[in-house]
Amino acid sequence: MAHPRSEIIEIVKFDQVGLRYPRRQVLQNLSFSLKIGSFHFLTGVSGAGKTSLLKLIYRGVLPTQGTVRVFGKDVSKIRASTLPIFRQRIGLVLQDGHLLPHLSIVDNVALALTITGVKLKMARGQAVELLQWAGLGDYLKSNPTILSDGQKQRVAIARAVITRPLILLADEPTGHLDHEAASRLVHLFQELNRIGTTILLATHSRALVADFPYPELHLSHGQLIANHGNPLHQARAIHAP
Repeated sequence: MAHPRSEIIEIVKFDQVGLRYPRRQVLQNLSFSLKIGSFHFLTGVSGAGKTSLLKLIYRGVLPTQGTVRVFGKDVSKIRASTLPIFRQRIGLVLQDGHLLPHLSIVDNVALALTITGVKLKMARGQAVELLQWAGLGDYLKSNPTILSDGQKQRVAIARAVITRPLILLADEPTGHLDHEAASRLVHLFQELNRIGTTILLATHSRALVADFPYPELHLSHGQLIANHGNPLHQARAIHAP
């Protein structure tokens, strides 16, 4: 699952970024960078702008002010024809997983590869390997509807990383989980981070952030707050390796 060493040092860089929707300013004056191979929590209450910040990274929306660079490129200048290639290097895990109920678990994961042109047999082989790594080897042919919320999120993580992304964005993936299940999920993200995947995990759980020694980017009213929570986490948030 390891990917080649990238020449990029700052995998994400925001420079005075703002985002305005028709009726309100969502984000403003955001300047920070994430180094390749780093792990950060993105925190803030519901409505603070966490999802919008993640959308800016995978070019789900474009900034209305400032510059967002991902993999060294200004996302505003990425052509529509090259957008699928750009997004293949970004894994995305959402709160609800969005698994397809009519497909088996292994085919849910394999689908992410087959749409890039990989043959189904090869894609299924890689999906089986990832699902075993995620502790779901006994459920390969099962329907997603029989899984617990935590197991569904494990499937979603396997699907997100089967294309070997350089960065993994997780938008409240533990939102429906109790603290113990949420912690187990973060341990999976830790394993991915150890092999070089950059992780940005959005959460509103202060207890979860307190359990893991990673820097924190905290949003409040659309702005990054430098002195929220653990001061050490905040001091490292912009510059962590």
